Amino acid sequence: MSAYEVPKVWKWEEENSKKGGNRPTAGSRFEQTLPVGEAPFQLYSLGTPNGIKVTIMFEELKELGIVDADYDLYKIDIGEGDQFGSGFVEINPNSKIPALVDQSQSPRVEIFESGSILLYLAEKFNQLIPSDIHGRTETLNWLFWQIGAGPYIGGGFGHFFAYAPEKMKYPIDRFSMETKRQLDLLDQTLAKRPYIAGDTYTIADIAIWSWYGRLALGKLYEGSYEFLNVEEYAHLMEWSKRIAERPGVQRGLDAEYQPIRE
Repeated sequence: MSAYEVPKVWKWEEENSKKGGNRPTAGSRFEQTLPVGEAPFQLYSLGTPNGIKVTIMFEELKELGIVDADYDLYKIDIGEGDQFGSGFVEINPNSKIPALVDQSQSPRVEIFESGSILLYLAEKFNQLIPSDIHGRTETLNWLFWQIGAGPYIGGGFGHFFAYAPEKMKYPIDRFSMETKRQLDLLDQTLAKRPYIAGDTYTIADIAIWSWYGRLALGKLYEGSYEFLNVEEYAHLMEWSKRIAERPGVQRGLDAEYQPIRE
């Protein structure tokens, strides 16, 4: 394999892009009208780690008896490029799932980025986030940690370990090291307390479990459980299994998506 020569000016090779893939430009690519149901919340998403955060959140709110946490769930097929339609881009100009509309407000509220959605719902219903300053701050510390650290798992380790067209030692070593460092951090944290941010289950657990809990349980990338030797993180494993048994989590994973077109 010849060494890559870095050009003075990078140019995008459109012929190598996949259908529905990213381009070096933002904005909508085609006209699109998204369906709108009768529920207070309209969620446009997919069952990825970032997507399941929100369905789990809604189902956990229902477990807590929040009757106003009803939502319609629509599938945004990112492989087909649904995220680049004008209707979706209106809600999320960044063209990434999930995107949420709260139509119980007038005018409606549009929320994008999974962490922002979790925080919006937690504050709206005063659930799954502590009210005291110390608990709230610790929860947000870990929520934002996940948002910042997650790309090392998905775009870094996951991409080069599972999806890159060829195996390359340097990026796999680099991102495996960082992934294991993060797993060790979570394991050490959970050795001291039952949940990520303290004694109670919060949106930090939802956000982190959707990536790291699923990774620990071998649900993200085939072969990664053995490759990363995840069993050595005993506290993380116990937490991951315990969260997976929650009824709200199970329903969030099994949520049914409606199509956005006939």
